Amino acid sequence: MNISRPEQRALHVLALGGRILHERDGGPRVIAVTCVTREGMILAGFDLVLFNRLRRKRLIESRSGSPYRISKRGRLSVRAQLDNQGM
Repeated sequence: MNISRPEQRALHVLALGGRILHERDGGPRVIAVTCVTREGMILAGFDLVLFNRLRRKRLIESRSGSPYRISKRGRLSVRAQLDNQGM
């Protein structure tokens, strides 16, 4: 599966314990997303388009309305890196 550099960066953050906070419009539609690292920092460059690509590829998932986290498929797809500083 081809995964772009921004997608890889987001998956690395999620694999290290990060989460994606989402905001809905009162219905099922997600209108705003924020990717937060384990330390509480916000990942720059993460937007709704990138979120939808990750969700469409089933690399992230949410259970019972909780924040989105990396799925098993996402963990298997992410490339091994010591850290994502070099990306």
